[in-house]
Amino acid sequence: MTGERDEIAVVGAGLAGCLLACFLARRGHPVALYERRPDPRSGTPERGRSINLALSERGLDALRRIGLAEQVMADALPMRGRMIHPVGGPTGFQPYSVSGDRAINSISRGALNNALLAAAAKLPGVRIAFEHRLVGLDPATGTMTFETPGGPVTEGARVVLGTDGAGSAVRGQLLAHGLVTESVDFLDYGYKELTIPPLDGDFALDPGALHIWPRGTSMMIALPNPDRSFTCTLFWPTHGTAGFASLGSPAAIERHFAQHYPDLPPIAPNLVDDYQHNPVGVLGTVRCDPWQVDGRVALLGDAAHAIVPFYGQGANCAFEDVVELDRCLDECAGDWSAALPLFQHRRQDNAEAIARMALANFVEMRDKVASPVFRARKQVEHALERALPGRYVSQYELVSFSTVPYAQVRRRVRRQYQVVGLAVAGLAAVVGAAVALGLRGRG
Repeated sequence: MTGERDEIAVVGAGLAGCLLACFLARRGHPVALYERRPDPRSGTPERGRSINLALSERGLDALRRIGLAEQVMADALPMRGRMIHPVGGPTGFQPYSVSGDRAINSISRGALNNALLAAAAKLPGVRIAFEHRLVGLDPATGTMTFETPGGPVTEGARVVLGTDGAGSAVRGQLLAHGLVTESVDFLDYGYKELTIPPLDGDFALDPGALHIWPRGTSMMIALPNPDRSFTCTLFWPTHGTAGFASLGSPAAIERHFAQHYPDLPPIAPNLVDDYQHNPVGVLGTVRCDPWQVDGRVALLGDAAHAIVPFYGQGANCAFEDVVELDRCLDECAGDWSAALPLFQHRRQDNAEAIARMALANFVEMRDKVASPVFRARKQVEHALERALPGRYVSQYELVSFSTVPYAQVRRRVRRQYQVVGLAVAGLAAVVGAAVALGLRGRG
């Protein structure tokens, strides 16, 4: 059966798709939201695939615009810094902001998705079709073919928007028609989830921090959950002696964690079972061009520009896409053929900027956060922020606690580093000259 031709089709009812449906319905558009999976509100989450989100200002800005921020934040756990877990010795806390009071927020991906889905379902003009897997798309007409439990279904739409993630079926259809190019750069790293349950009814670790176990070529992180558990994520090489496959037996798993993550086994009773049965996910960066075709079909969020998760900006960036598209529709008086190219023009450089920053932050998190040099640099950075309020702002604060465009953040931070480098060089020259004069005076 063919749907209404004036509908806007949103393919993918994940975080970005549900948010986009809310924004479009608010504009008065009839929206058809298609999802290949069953309704997540009535099912069981897939094991080892929760990946908590670090919701920050960009994502909150989008949620405020549709009146959902307060509801979502009711279950959020603010994390005001990193808690570093060395192999031996005490943990160390590193605040995210110079004031120490700004926080990123640990949010359940599933709970946030369900809240957005429920909000979209309540809006007039939104219909949601689950268990609809896109297998065909004619970009010229907006005609879509879906596989469903009841057999193939054909639908039509005025505009088709792909919000169906890094493995986007919409992008795949555009590739098959020769209308876009793509590159997918996989890391030689994967991820696996573990769980730290509540300990005597309370959190086993400080819930006010994002916990990091930096181990040079690998790491683990842990984010708190409202039920007082923690979701841990291992980021390890996919191959070699330090990779996931290198630990085959329960005894080998226990030995490895006792040696490299000694504070984990006492608080993770299901460690071996989680490690053996939770899947290994892949990590990579997706780039494609163009993001839209003829003002009729477009890609948003991970479907257009998936990034690695090491800045906690994947969902925040996708939410910002939705806000920018809404802004472009305003500026173009609702003309999709003008708004979609403008959207790509505005967002593509920013998506590339956060992709590069996320890759760089992986090295920082697994390698540098435990080093005295890194800690000293952070102290200097915070001292500059206190001395030059508003003029010197760290990259982390600009990314996580502002809506300054990502590309602008990169340019500003480069300028700041240049100025600081010149100042340090100048100070060193002055000190050197003073020392030389002192030595000559004594001579």
